[in-house]
Amino acid sequence: MEVILKKDVSNLGYTNDLVTVKPGYARNYLIPKGLAIFATPGEKKQREEILRQKAFKEEKLRSEAQTKADAMEGVSVKIGAKAGTSGKIFGSVNAVQIAQALQEQHNYEVDRKMVVVDGNAIKEVGEYEAKVKFYKDIEATIKLEVVAE
Repeated sequence: MEVILKKDVSNLGYTNDLVTVKPGYARNYLIPKGLAIFATPGEKKQREEILRQKAFKEEKLRSEAQTKADAMEGVSVKIGAKAGTSGKIFGSVNAVQIAQALQEQHNYEVDRKMVVVDGNAIKEVGEYEAKVKFYKDIEATIKLEVVAE
């Protein structure tokens, strides 16, 4: 029996997948729990339209993310931090500070969750690299210069 999944089901498929299952599994588990619906010709047409719209939206998001990543690639940010004489920072430089520095110095609006620092945290004065993730596989690399205040 063919059904269209309405939610992700482990070991079976993802949302809007057309899968073939045994009739009892569909009637007694998937459909009553709202995880799937019967794959009638009308539902199959509706599924195709949903997939087409989803692909269009995905392409739009991907192109916007690529444009932002290209604009930000290679940007250099200078961050001041309190440090001792040996160059060790009191505390660390984290994603929040990097996002704020991007906003202040280059006027790029970036969420802190999008910033990924190599090695988790920066604890010494020097030059580093960080990645800003815009989409699943689209990211930009920025240069960080941490200086003592």
